[in-house]
Amino acid sequence: MDCLFCKIANNEIPANIVYRDDLIMIFDDINPQAPHHKLIVPVNHISTLNDLHGEDDDLVGHMVQSGAMLAKELGIAEEGYRVVFNCNAGAGQTVFHIHAHLLGGRQMSWPPG
Repeated sequence: MDCLFCKIANNEIPANIVYRDDLIMIFDDINPQAPHHKLIVPVNHISTLNDLHGEDDDLVGHMVQSGAMLAKELGIAEEGYRVVFNCNAGAGQTVFHIHAHLLGGRQMSWPPG
């Protein structure tokens, strides 16, 4: 499979990984849109949110909880942060391996893009 995030998970491509466990990895986005911009990525490949199944509920919950944990560690939890999933090209998904963006460290506007 020619998936960028799978290659990062398999240590074939370097990334600044700030957290990793058996289910997920969190690393710096190479094109940050905020002072703090991390990607929360499952180690195992799932292409889009549309490909999730009931057995993935714990994984997605773990992704969101890990984002909240990291926001606290980064000191952005109290001022505010955003956790965003994009699904498919029309929503801005460019790597077809599910991931959440953790964004913080600046004022966020609404509605987003």
